[in-house]
Amino acid sequence: MSYSKIEARKRRHYRVRKKVVGTTEKPRLNIFKSLNHIYAQIIDDYEGRTLAAASSNDKELKGKIKAGGNIEAAKIVGGLVAKRAVDRGIKKIIFDRSGYLYHGRVKALADAAREGGLEF
Repeated sequence: MSYSKIEARKRRHYRVRKKVVGTTEKPRLNIFKSLNHIYAQIIDDYEGRTLAAASSNDKELKGKIKAGGNIEAAKIVGGLVAKRAVDRGIKKIIFDRSGYLYHGRVKALADAAREGGLEF
């Protein structure tokens, strides 16, 4: 039985999510990428709350990025989510790549978040 690319990613995501859980001390940095945009959220799974979020759709980034689906936008979003998390007192996180390969936009967002002060 063959799976489409999206179904295979979802299977990887569910398999990883069995083990990766964000706590109050170490919340989870979750990402989602679409063709045109990239989204990042820092989530406390025990309380079921989003603590910080950023995306290439943010009003703050309207004039700064030309396209939201490229590596440059991912770097900016990673820096923005790190800044918002550090402002809320969050330093250590668990990185949840949502079944995506650690390459390209995912790697750029993670590196920018590390440079912004997050540890994972």
